[in-house]
Amino acid sequence: MPYQMVTYQKSDFLGIINIDVSVNDQMKMLRLSDELAEICTEITWDKGTRVVIIAGVNEKSSSVEIDLMNRVSWTNEKDGIKFLTLSGSIVKLDKPIIAAINADAIAQGLELALACDIRIASETSCFGMSHIKSGLIPWDGGTQRLSRLVGKGKALEMILTGEIIDAQEALRIGLVNKVVSKKELMDVAVKVAQEMASKGSIALRYIKEAIYKGMDMSLEQGLRLEADLYLLIHTSKDRTEGIQAFREKRAPQFEGK
Repeated sequence: MPYQMVTYQKSDFLGIINIDVSVNDQMKMLRLSDELAEICTEITWDKGTRVVIIAGVNEKSSSVEIDLMNRVSWTNEKDGIKFLTLSGSIVKLDKPIIAAINADAIAQGLELALACDIRIASETSCFGMSHIKSGLIPWDGGTQRLSRLVGKGKALEMILTGEIIDAQEALRIGLVNKVVSKKELMDVAVKVAQEMASKGSIALRYIKEAIYKGMDMSLEQGLRLEADLYLLIHTSKDRTEGIQAFREKRAPQFEGK
């Protein structure tokens, strides 16, 4: 598929998805959703990509607040409603995903950011779930992921009021992990991604699995899952390489095997 709404580039073990976040046309949103799904499928099968960065390429906004009603497409009576999801493909990736937020993340823009594992924002960014202002509720994971990230009380406040918060408040409540200047945003995101990518890709995947699946389990079940994944790592070549590199006092060369 020739991409129009996104670009994808790969450097070593790092993949970078740039999204045109200024889109507010329904057909373009459909194409954006399809292109994200296509790229994520490509990344899933690419064993050489260990970490992914998602960034916006339009400086004006990274929100999808404008014309929210166009985010739902009425097809026909048989098909009913088709939801335009941006986060659906992202959350299926088993590799660490970093959101580099260079402007505002409002409504579905914030839902997309919530689908990522780490969020790094520029100091001028603002955040909010504004669906209520259009008589709607979040539909791309907002009610579920926001509450799990910042707690039930703050999530209810943000979604019920549609309030907009600045980057420092987002950092304080744990909505974002870092706040930096817009100028250094991508440099910081790439540095964090490269640090992760230097680690064993199997361990990176298992950490995500243990944390995300464990959140829906009892503590006992979560601990069992953690132990099982830990034992699985001991059957990998990366585990042997890690031990050998430690003994030889050199950087490990992980192969994801």
